Amino acid sequence: MIDLNDLRVFERVAAAGSFSVAGRALGLPKSTVSRNIARLEQGLGARLFQRTTRAVILTAAGEALQSRCTELMSRIDEMVAFVESLNGEPRGLLRISAGIGFGINVLSRHLPEFLTRFPRIDVSLDLTSRDIDLVADRVDVAVRMGPLPDSALVATRLGSVPRCLTASPDYLHRRGTPLTPADLSEHECIEMPRGDGRTRSWHFHRGDQRATVEAHNRVSVNDALTVHQLVRNGAGMGVLSTYLCIDDFARGHLVRLLPDWAIAPVEVNLLFPSKRELSASVRAFVNFMREVTVPDEHWQADFPTEA
Repeated sequence: MIDLNDLRVFERVAAAGSFSVAGRALGLPKSTVSRNIARLEQGLGARLFQRTTRAVILTAAGEALQSRCTELMSRIDEMVAFVESLNGEPRGLLRISAGIGFGINVLSRHLPEFLTRFPRIDVSLDLTSRDIDLVADRVDVAVRMGPLPDSALVATRLGSVPRCLTASPDYLHRRGTPLTPADLSEHECIEMPRGDGRTRSWHFHRGDQRATVEAHNRVSVNDALTVHQLVRNGAGMGVLSTYLCIDDFARGHLVRLLPDWAIAPVEVNLLFPSKRELSASVRAFVNFMREVTVPDEHWQADFPTEA
């Protein structure tokens, strides 16, 4: 009979491509991981990995098992979490994924209250700018900003974050202050790249007027927190979300540009791996985030006008 623990070890080795890395993630010595895999291979009568001095590579049998094992482990975890939740109080490990800027500026401010309110929930928070596979990476809920990709993931809207065009006083002193969207063609911009690698357009509106600007990206970087720091340090101007720069406006480190022209807010969604019953801990987190983000001043406050 196949041991589920062996399958869990196999899943981690397959995802990490390393016995050592999988062992560290599971809190097991490499020798124990090797014994788990050997026992699983013996029970299945198939070799699951090709081992070299530099890498651990899935065989055809290993690939076939991995494609089914990840979903199986996810369902088992959901089943255990759901049964535990029947006892009432949410409990267990909650795996959350979010962007770096959102994690630092929003989640780090609210999670202490969440942990106090739900003392039997432990949180594993993965902050990353890259796209991840919620099923393969065993994520319970992900916070994502911007357009959602077409996928089998289930999404629920959390809210939207205002944005505006901004620059540092030092940059404006050197390069001048744009008065219309058309003036931006003469300026250096800091932007996050599109997924297809093309230049990102900035869209402004004022009443019934619309203006689209092809940003001249002096620097392109795939992390919003780094965009914020580059703009703050005078490398160029950029479109920033409220929660990244509201304190800088108050302290005079950043200036809002084109205050009469609005930029569409960015949507914030919570993503789940499936439509199956959510665990009590996930439901608790969703309800908590809805409660605390609606009145959050970093989401709702108006930007100050240009000095």
